[in-house]
Amino acid sequence: MQYLRHSAAALFLFGIPFCANAEPLTVEIVKDLFSEAQLVSNPVEVECTLSGGAQTTCIQITVVPAPTTYEAGPWCPTNVKDGPESSGIWFYDGEVVDADGAFFSQLAMLYEDDNWQVVDPETGDVRYTATAEACAAAARPDVAEEYQNSCVQCLIEYIDGDLTVTYSIPVEPVASEAPADVRRTSVGVAFNGIRIDGPAPLEAILGAYTIATFDDCGGHVNLPVGYHYHAVTDCLAHSHEEDSAQVEGHASVVGLALDGHFIATHLNTDGSAPDDLDACYGHSTSDLGYHYHAGKPGSNQNLGCLTAQAGCSQGEEGETCDATARPPRP
Repeated sequence: MQYLRHSAAALFLFGIPFCANAEPLTVEIVKDLFSEAQLVSNPVEVECTLSGGAQTTCIQITVVPAPTTYEAGPWCPTNVKDGPESSGIWFYDGEVVDADGAFFSQLAMLYEDDNWQVVDPETGDVRYTATAEACAAAARPDVAEEYQNSCVQCLIEYIDGDLTVTYSIPVEPVASEAPADVRRTSVGVAFNGIRIDGPAPLEAILGAYTIATFDDCGGHVNLPVGYHYHAVTDCLAHSHEEDSAQVEGHASVVGLALDGHFIATHLNTDGSAPDDLDACYGHSTSDLGYHYHAGKPGSNQNLGCLTAQAGCSQGEEGETCDATARPPRP
């Protein structure tokens, strides 16, 4: 069974009544919520220091950063004839578009820049990073000239087999003096154990004449952090639909933000978007209390900010979380 709660009250669904008092996260609840994740060990309670300096209790989980409920990819087409079924997606003009062969053949026109030369004009082949070494060299801010004009593809098998990611999330949200910027950090973790990231650095990526495509679930691979999301798509709702506790008509609740609030998908089940979200993409409802809705896929903004103090999304299992010393994400 799954549980939904907020900082002022808790709602236990499936016949368990509403609780008037605050109900913090527990090891048992988190283990249940993350039943689809590749947990390295059982969740544990730890002492932690949040981003605003508050010292409190967190639930710590360590996961393998790869999905288990679906096969990640595909990402890059190999030829202009390749359709959406063998390609990923990209964000263009605030929308999700198929990053298929036809898209790559139109890059110079779409971006109004003739320096785009990812496609071989004679063969129609799309240049892409075909090895782990090429992936590592291209998926970085200072892309070497030899990897410019490429589709950047990093496969799941390129990830270090020993790589894990540890999250420390407060058992109850702790008020923050001001909303926290999420442009250079992750914002949370999906119930399948995959990191929900801040905006992809599109300007830097496009500036090197590269396209770091996402798969249809909004994810791609960065070798230091593994597979992660830059968009929350229907993949998350569907992967957790059978055993997740949901309020009828409401968007699917698919993860936890680093400040302890829940994250729901962008749209409600009737296709409508909430019209009362704050700058962080959060609002309160009578059923769920305060929670976030992920940004529109294609917006490159999963959350606008965090309203409460954040825990940690870096480090190793057993490492003490001090979010005041958290470095920028890779």
